[in-house]
Amino acid sequence: MVGLAQPVLLSHQECVKMADKNHPAGVTAKREAIPVDKDHPADVIARNEAIPADKNAQSHILVIEDDYLVARTIERSLGGDEFRITLASRGEKGMFLARHDQPDLVILDIIMPDMDGYQVCQAMRADPQLAEIPILFLTAKVKPQDRIAGFNVGADDYLCKPFNVNELILRVRAILRRTRATGSNGVGSTSPADKPTPSDTAGGIASRLAMKSAAGSAHPGDSSAHCLVLDDYILDTSSFELQIPQGEKIRLTPLQFDLLYHLMTHPGETFSPSRLLDEIWDFPSGKGSPDLVRVHIKTLRERIEADPAAPRFLRTVPGKGYTAGILR
Repeated sequence: MVGLAQPVLLSHQECVKMADKNHPAGVTAKREAIPVDKDHPADVIARNEAIPADKNAQSHILVIEDDYLVARTIERSLGGDEFRITLASRGEKGMFLARHDQPDLVILDIIMPDMDGYQVCQAMRADPQLAEIPILFLTAKVKPQDRIAGFNVGADDYLCKPFNVNELILRVRAILRRTRATGSNGVGSTSPADKPTPSDTAGGIASRLAMKSAAGSAHPGDSSAHCLVLDDYILDTSSFELQIPQGEKIRLTPLQFDLLYHLMTHPGETFSPSRLLDEIWDFPSGKGSPDLVRVHIKTLRERIEADPAAPRFLRTVPGKGYTAGILR
C-alpha cells in the first residue's frame, strides 16, 4: 500500500543490535505486588470434588461471586470433565485462592461486599503473580458505562445477568483458546527454554504467514526469527515486549500482544470491531461487544503512542475500524 511501511521479521541478533543502537537504555515498566496475608483463611463456599488424577487436563476456573445460588448455577453449568471450578464468596478470599492455586480464568461479579469486582480486577492487574490471568465479568450491572468501566480496569470480557448458559460456555472457551494460543496467561513462571516460538504465540497463523513471506528465511518454530518491525516499532514475539520509538520497552499483556501482532502483520488493512472480535477474541459471529475492542484499542494506544489522543501508528479509519502503520 502506498505510503505505508511493510513489516520486517528480524532475527534475535538483529533485533538486539537495533535496540541497542537506537536506545541503549530501554526501560521496562514494573508493577508493585500486593502484600499477601499467608495466614488468611480461604473462604471457599464450594469446590468441584470430582477432580481426575490429571487435574492439569482441565481448565481451572475461579468464580468469585457472593450470591450462593448464582455461584452454584455457574458451577453446575461449567462443571464436568472440561473445567475444574473453585468458588469464593468475596474478592479478598478469591485473590487469596488465586495466589495459592492459580486459575486459567476468573469469573468475577462486580456488586460484592467489602471489595467490589472493579477493585478485585484492578488489584489483580497490579499484582505480577496474577496480572495476566484473564477475567470475565459476570454481573447485573448492565449499563454501557458499567461495561466500559469494566474493560477500563482490565477485564477481558463482560457478560450481563441474567445470562444464557450456552453463551457463558462459549465466552469461557473463547478466552481459554486465546490464552492457550498465546502460550501464557500469567500462571507460573516461564524459563527461557520454555518460551513459545512464533508458531506457538498468540498470532500463530499470522506469524507463520509473516515468516513465510520473509524471503523464505525463516520457518515456523524457528526461534531465531522472532522480531517484527513496522515503522519504528519492534515487537518481540518471544518476550512479548514492544519497543516504541522513544526507546521504552513495554511488556504487553497476552491480549494486547494478540491485537497488536494481528494489526502489524496486516499493515494498512482496516479491521472492523466485529472482525477483531471474531479473529482475535475468537467469539462466534454476532457475540461480544464492540466496546470490548474500543476499550482495548484505547488502552493500547495509551501505552504505545506518544500522543494517545492523536495516534499515528494505531489509527482509526472513520466508520470502518482500525489499522496499523504510519502514513507518510
